[in-house]
Amino acid sequence: MSDHVEAGPRPWRLRMRPRDPREAHRVATPLELFFDLCFVVAIGANAARLEHSLAEGHLGGGILSFLLIFFAIWWAWMNFTWFASAFDTDDTPYRLATMVVMAGALILAAGVPQAFEDRDFRVVFAGYLVMRIGLDSQRLRAASDARARPTMLRFVAGDLGCMALWALAIFVVPKGWMLATWLLAAACELAVPPWAESAGRMPWHPHHITERYGLLTIIVLGEVVLSSTNTVREGLAGAHSAGLWPVAAGGLVTVFALWWVYFSMSSAGLLEGRRTAVLWGYGHYVIFASGAAVGAGIAVNAARSAHHAHVSTAVAGLALGVPVFLYLLTTWLLLVRPHGADAPFSWTMPLVGLLAVAAGLTPWPVPVIGALMAALIGLSVLAHNTRLGRLGRRA
Repeated sequence: MSDHVEAGPRPWRLRMRPRDPREAHRVATPLELFFDLCFVVAIGANAARLEHSLAEGHLGGGILSFLLIFFAIWWAWMNFTWFASAFDTDDTPYRLATMVVMAGALILAAGVPQAFEDRDFRVVFAGYLVMRIGLDSQRLRAASDARARPTMLRFVAGDLGCMALWALAIFVVPKGWMLATWLLAAACELAVPPWAESAGRMPWHPHHITERYGLLTIIVLGEVVLSSTNTVREGLAGAHSAGLWPVAAGGLVTVFALWWVYFSMSSAGLLEGRRTAVLWGYGHYVIFASGAAVGAGIAVNAARSAHHAHVSTAVAGLALGVPVFLYLLTTWLLLVRPHGADAPFSWTMPLVGLLAVAAGLTPWPVPVIGALMAALIGLSVLAHNTRLGRLGRRA
């Protein structure tokens, strides 16, 4: 267990030891909440670019740019989050290193526009370099503990190799080969944690990890609400504002339902096995990215209702229906289905997601999708009450 200080005078530096993964009452710290706010800037900038791209009818290029940039944001956040769960000392060097990572996240956010429009990732690379300096300095510090040393040194070596690949993809490889090299570098990034932890598992805290992921989910959904509200507000200033009210209502219910289904069950117990934890952690890329894309989809539909978007009703509807489907399907696969017979409203989540895609082709996609999501909330409440009734009868 680490020398973590809960109260009293705070030493400026503590010995960094692995924390107890069974530590009671482990919760997110104020520094971690502050850390997330820096990443929300990048998430918001990326989602806003996707919205404009979809509204202008640039579908393929816009979606690809959004996914590539979101990978960079999510991966940087995830790497530090899992390390912090295992080694957070909350002393002065740790806090300063965390703020270095936060500064790198803001540099990354500043590079989102040119990365999105021109696939120019130089500023994003600079942000990554700063973040890696902050994180790997702490990994080297954690390597002073003999139990953690092999794993931490593998992480640092893997990061150095991946940064060399990123530099190759961004600064050396011709543009025609840049995407292929980028995907190779991303695959290598994904391979580093399983390879590093094969030398020794990091003692991350399951309940702390699920709380951290839940907090980022809330932040992503908050960005959805913010972007949708801004778009509706701009549309109300025009002459075609009547159609915005159903879009606003349907979009709000949809966001409420996305929150509802994600927090329908605790998934901390699903993180016991290393392979399961990797799938759970990596799968959240789809949940976070599709959640952010829902905001862009609502905004595109609002812009189309106000005659500010140059896309058909079907394209605008699918811009919302498809990410809703991906969010529900992945949430069901990762957080609901593994509970087996104890899972609430099991198969209804992917079914409602498919219906949301079909609803995207209707004349009023957002209100119809909102009604479907309201029905999903009702089904979850019914299933939860039914399950409680069964447990009560057994008792």
